[in-house]
Amino acid sequence: MSIDPSGLAPAKIDAAQSRGRVGVFGIGLAAYWPQFPGLRERLCGYQAEVEAHVAGLGLEVVSAGLVDSATGAQDAARLFAASDLDLILCYVGTYATSSQVLPVVQRAKLPVLVLNLQPVQALDYENVDTGEWLANCSTCCVPEISNAFARARVQFRVVSGTLRDDPEAWGAIEEWCLAARAAAALRSSRIGFLGHTYPGMLDMYSDFTMVSAQTGAHIEILEMCDLDRCVREAAAEEVADKSRVAREMFTLENVSEGDLEWAARVAAGLDRLVAGFSLNGLTYYYRGLDGNPYERLGAGVILGNSLLTARGIPASGEGDLKTCLAMMILDRLGAGGSFTEFYAMDFRENFVLMGHDGPGHLAITDRKPVLRGLVLYHGKRGSGVSVEFNVKTGPVTLLAMTQTAEGSLKMITAQGVSEPGPTMRIGNTNSRLRFPLGPREFVNRWCAEGPTHHCALGVGHVERTIAKLGELLQIPVVSVC
Repeated sequence: MSIDPSGLAPAKIDAAQSRGRVGVFGIGLAAYWPQFPGLRERLCGYQAEVEAHVAGLGLEVVSAGLVDSATGAQDAARLFAASDLDLILCYVGTYATSSQVLPVVQRAKLPVLVLNLQPVQALDYENVDTGEWLANCSTCCVPEISNAFARARVQFRVVSGTLRDDPEAWGAIEEWCLAARAAAALRSSRIGFLGHTYPGMLDMYSDFTMVSAQTGAHIEILEMCDLDRCVREAAAEEVADKSRVAREMFTLENVSEGDLEWAARVAAGLDRLVAGFSLNGLTYYYRGLDGNPYERLGAGVILGNSLLTARGIPASGEGDLKTCLAMMILDRLGAGGSFTEFYAMDFRENFVLMGHDGPGHLAITDRKPVLRGLVLYHGKRGSGVSVEFNVKTGPVTLLAMTQTAEGSLKMITAQGVSEPGPTMRIGNTNSRLRFPLGPREFVNRWCAEGPTHHCALGVGHVERTIAKLGELLQIPVVSVC
């Protein structure tokens, strides 16, 4: 079964996060309009098609119209500079001088996607007149614009193709727009850091200032007493609702009524914590001692954090902030993003078993997950319920967010396939993943990039979009496969 997260309470994500904002302007040359009546109106119609397509991807479009003069360029520049954009699209309708294009984008200091989209696949060479050619000569000034952008150090890319019926061109444009939406989500996110990082995991230690500087994310440092208060204040009906959701969503195995009630109570408290601090993500770990209240809290968060992750608020265990960022990216790209690490290599069938204890992204499974009672959490204190599920069969993408020796963030990706077959029944998420390189070479190459030992696992193949996101954020991306 594939769980529909719409049945869960909606995540509190603001408009900027849920949409992203893209500036669109077309270009042409004012000298043409009196010479070729109707040309300007025709190009404006083409631009309207572009804007409608982008808006259909769920982004907010800020249109500067058709820029055809130096004065118009300045007007568009002021509009874009004041609009808090994530990406600028320059639709090339016909020839325009680069001097009227460069000023539009300089002030906003954003990446620019140049859309070289010809309305027809080929001209009717023997019958075409000059006006018809000008309505289709988008490619004419693209080299000139590229030169101006390069010399002015404007970050840009060109997408060439046809305006209609061109899956390759429009696929690339959609990837750029989705990447811009994910970048907007990351820049405006509030991620709670509850407790501390698991002691001794050197790969996961991060400078909060560095993370904020490179991604724009705000890190809200939380105390266990914040969660404790939220759990104590949870109303009986809130707890009962979480218990009902758990019984409907999971198959319960070896779960006592007491453990289920506690997990439901903590889940209700986590909802209050998220709402009270306006969180869009959460990373957490707390060791506790001798069954004290905070140890019990730390052992009771798995159900609630799985439910949060399924509704778009990624929760990463062991205090791994960087993987929480990776989970958020995959979620905002529509791929899910489950907290994952390497479990085992299978050299008989050539796959890698990957998963983790704790929460999983419940919206990306194709089987009813299990809520399993455990008397022992390996490597952690306490006992209670844990989530056991696998990512649905089909294409998958791994995304790791790591940090280089120079202190820069870096993303590592790989595409593979989740395959059916037996997995471990130990109260953990685990999936059988096959990669083109085979387990031996895949693990060797993955480790050569200096990853953290955690990563995010999502459905679908979204490496190309992640690469574009890396360009927008200026964070390097390496594809292992």
